[in-house]
Amino acid sequence: MNLMTSSLGDANRLQLASNAWDSEEDDVLVCRAVRQETHDVKTFVLTPQTPGRFHYQPGQFMTYAFEIGGETIHRCYTISSAPTRPNAISLTVKRVPNGPVSNWLHDNLKPGVTVKALGPMGSFTCFAHPATRYLFLSGGSGITPLMSMARTFHDLADPKDIVFVHSARTVTDIIFHQELELMARLNPSFKFAPICEAANPLAPYSGLTGRLSPDNLKVIAPDFLTREIFVCGPAPYMAAVRAMLAAAGFDMAHYHEESFNFETLSAGERAEAIEGEIALDAPESVKSFKVEFTKTRRSIDVPENMTVLEAAKRAGMRLPSSCTQGMCGTCKSKKVSGSVNMTHQGGIRQREIDAGMMLLCCSKPTSDLVIER
Repeated sequence: MNLMTSSLGDANRLQLASNAWDSEEDDVLVCRAVRQETHDVKTFVLTPQTPGRFHYQPGQFMTYAFEIGGETIHRCYTISSAPTRPNAISLTVKRVPNGPVSNWLHDNLKPGVTVKALGPMGSFTCFAHPATRYLFLSGGSGITPLMSMARTFHDLADPKDIVFVHSARTVTDIIFHQELELMARLNPSFKFAPICEAANPLAPYSGLTGRLSPDNLKVIAPDFLTREIFVCGPAPYMAAVRAMLAAAGFDMAHYHEESFNFETLSAGERAEAIEGEIALDAPESVKSFKVEFTKTRRSIDVPENMTVLEAAKRAGMRLPSSCTQGMCGTCKSKKVSGSVNMTHQGGIRQREIDAGMMLLCCSKPTSDLVIER
């Protein structure tokens, strides 16, 4: 009886999942499964509370709001699943030492737990740059958007010529290793080539070792100069790939990389000097407004032609931000009083704006402000 009831419930969920999920209408997602990818990487499978299908392009991301220790923390995570399987999405997260969100996810996000999400968003997608031959280059957990693209082409049985090169520390750190090898066995036009920095004595490995270089790239993909290239990984990895391709004479118009900007500020910045820089940058004809932050008890002057986030950063304040383009919602804050001119790209809902919320990265003051930060 229990088995029949469960089966009927699953069937109903599939039958009803014909409407598109809309984060504006329902921002709650339920964790349905957790998969251990490597010793420090997990995949979390999410579905809507009310059955609905996800519509997105491979490579796009979602912004999540996690309640951790009585505080709401926003983070952006690429969708690692494929839009060809629309009833669920997955995010794949590496546990980072002392990382408040990644550790919380690994320890607490289990089947049945709910999270809030907004999206999908982002322009890093192969669908925006159709080609017959691709080269995917990833490092570490930067594999996720490229995995979404690879899974999509595989599900569609699209005969794209794809070379997927992934850099990892050791063979046991290769995320989605078995699935990528299976895709390569099933599809002769798909080639997977991992590169490991070091050997692991407990796991046999006969592939390339070291780091991505022009020489081993020429071995893996001799025609890489003529491919559409997508890159994602840590900032130093992407900087090295850019320099390598430019030195090889690659047409960078066909180069695409994940555009999140997780920059950190120098702790040695002096607020007085930076506020002076703001004053120098602003023409005399530009009006400035006083912006107060209630939690940090800071007050800064912000020119009317500068975003609140930019002015705060120049003043030495450390505020949460990611995309800096009004897409992800990481810098979402409560506006206690005042008015702003906000030009966002989907990172905030209209009902949140009506409730007094704002995105610091794309809001310029039109009056004095008081912000709950």
